[in-house]
Amino acid sequence: MSNVLYPPRQTPYFSSIPLLTISISIVFVLSFLLLSLSLSMASSSSSRNWLYDVFLSFRGGDVRVTFRSHFLKEFDRKLITAFRDNEIERSHSLWPDLEQAIKDSRIAVVVFSKNYASSSWCLNELLEIVNCNDKIIIPVFYGVDPSQVRYQIGDFGRIFEKTCKRQTEEVKNQWKKALTLVANMLGFDSAKWDDEAKMIEEIANDVLRKLLLTTSKDFDDFVGLEDHIANMSALLDLESKEVKMVGIWGSSGIGKTTIARALFNNLFRHFQVRKFIDRSFAYKSREIHSSANPDDHNMKLHLQESFLSEILRMPNIKIDDPTALEERLKYQKVLIIIDDLDDIMVLDTLVGQTQWFGYGSRIIVVTNDKHFLTAHGIDHIYEVSFPTDVHACQMLCQSAFKQNYAPEGFGDLVVDVVRHACSFPLGLNLLGKYLRGRNEEYWMDILPRLENGLRLDGKIEKILRISYDGLDSEDQEIFRHIACIFIHMKVTTIKSLLAESDVSFALENLADKSLIHVRQGYVVMHRSLQEMGRKIVRIQSIDNPGEREFLVDPNDIHDVLNACTVSFFFLKNLSFHDSIYKV
Repeated sequence: MSNVLYPPRQTPYFSSIPLLTISISIVFVLSFLLLSLSLSMASSSSSRNWLYDVFLSFRGGDVRVTFRSHFLKEFDRKLITAFRDNEIERSHSLWPDLEQAIKDSRIAVVVFSKNYASSSWCLNELLEIVNCNDKIIIPVFYGVDPSQVRYQIGDFGRIFEKTCKRQTEEVKNQWKKALTLVANMLGFDSAKWDDEAKMIEEIANDVLRKLLLTTSKDFDDFVGLEDHIANMSALLDLESKEVKMVGIWGSSGIGKTTIARALFNNLFRHFQVRKFIDRSFAYKSREIHSSANPDDHNMKLHLQESFLSEILRMPNIKIDDPTALEERLKYQKVLIIIDDLDDIMVLDTLVGQTQWFGYGSRIIVVTNDKHFLTAHGIDHIYEVSFPTDVHACQMLCQSAFKQNYAPEGFGDLVVDVVRHACSFPLGLNLLGKYLRGRNEEYWMDILPRLENGLRLDGKIEKILRISYDGLDSEDQEIFRHIACIFIHMKVTTIKSLLAESDVSFALENLADKSLIHVRQGYVVMHRSLQEMGRKIVRIQSIDNPGEREFLVDPNDIHDVLNACTVSFFFLKNLSFHDSIYKV
């Protein structure tokens, strides 16, 4: 939270000390205190289990059916939980429930409107918000000048004075201090926005940033996370009581797991039972039944036992009937995230059907193979695409400079590096760490190396190989053909050149695993995947290029032909990149 307080007017104790010096000292001390308070609040906020993300303080007559309704709709879209006063039961006393809701909310958004101060109820809400030391406060000035709120002047001040006539001087002073304190905080002024919808969206984004900051520092540097969460929220549709299964699909290393973990943190409080399952969970059961086939009954039972033990926090659960899982969970509202799925047996065994779970349950499955999702009947699928150029530059800057923008002198270099390295999130992250602390000259020197082909970092290659190694031999062969020869070629042309192979089936498998994309009838492949495919071919014979499946490097082609090591038979049957004809 960024807070700015103006120093109060006071008479200096020593007239010999210049007023400017005293003012600077006061500003310094206040700034230090506010910084300490902000850090303290962020620390305490992250350690509490909050019932609500946001408490909205507002004057109903001014904003309830306009600004507030649009505001709450945007919160819903971003999976932000806001307290709604219509949730209070009619038989209950209103103020105790409101007071508790304020305490149970991580962030307070105070909407100052023209008639806000006409309500002692609103002013008491504000006072309660200020008195909660762990609260993050965001003021919004809706149709009212911030200075009128800060100093209680103008129309706002006259309305405030009228309300105070019915109160003691002590209460009035408390309200005045609360108004001044909150109005001095960094917030949003509607007079500075031409488009109210954009202002509401930006306020919601600010709330989301603060929630992610206090939820976990693991997501601080994930560029574009807000957009991913907003897109996922439409698919999850938390307002619906249906049981929904939703997939997150995309290339390895693109950020799927980070998105899933951020979602899990954001959605945690909405569900009675929740569990994040990674690949190692299923592997433990496979190790125990390593000799069993995938349909082994005992292995499935053990997997369900482990699953129930973890999500119900009851050790050593034993079951002898697969329907036991459904019986235990069909009345529970559950949140289950299965990450890095590489076996449809896990889906069938743990989340076989939606009727296994209670109303409102959400199952999120993360995989780089779309076929697993569609085969299980999951048709709500979010594809995690490669980042835009702007986000790619921010990712590189976040990794290299620990901020979302380039320092002076590095702006053009960042753009050039991203253009040559391509927008692969894992690659940008590792490349940024490699360039961290390097001067501009070093950045310039690395550009030719990137232009001549990015040599994959071991970590990147290991992650990218997962999808490739999961292919059968025929699909692997088609992948190598595309990486070396057929990239940016028409699908129809590839089919005619490889008529003896089942190209359609292979291309569908490669697309499902995000190894290629087919756009407007052309096959495209990310540069990092293309480099991996070419490296696989290169290591077929490192010392003797003529023994490789393909020749793609002009120097290798030249050396092979110049040494006359290629026989007529070899030339007739070996596939060459079109660059061979340029030698």
